[in-house]
Amino acid sequence: MANVEIYTTPTCGFCFMAKRLLTSKGVAFTEIDVARDPQRRQEMTGRANGGYTVPQIFIGDTHVGGCDDLYALDRAGKLDPLLATG
Repeated sequence: MANVEIYTTPTCGFCFMAKRLLTSKGVAFTEIDVARDPQRRQEMTGRANGGYTVPQIFIGDTHVGGCDDLYALDRAGKLDPLLATG
C-alpha cells in the first residue's frame, strides 16, 4: 500500500471528508496539521506547486490535490490502483 500524506487544519470540513474516504478504504495516512506551523504550511505549498488550501493530499510521489480531486479519482476508478502502487 502506498504512503499517504494529507495536510490539514482542525476546522476544515473538506479535510474531514477526505480523511473519511481514506479511512473507509482502510488506508492508513499521515496527517500533517498546518494550522499552527508556518514551516509545515510552507512545505505543503512547495510540494503542492503553490497549492495553499487544505487538504493537500499526496499518495506516494503523486500530488492528488484536494478533497474534490480525491473523490474524482475515486469516482473514475483510479484511486484504488493509485493507493495500491503509490
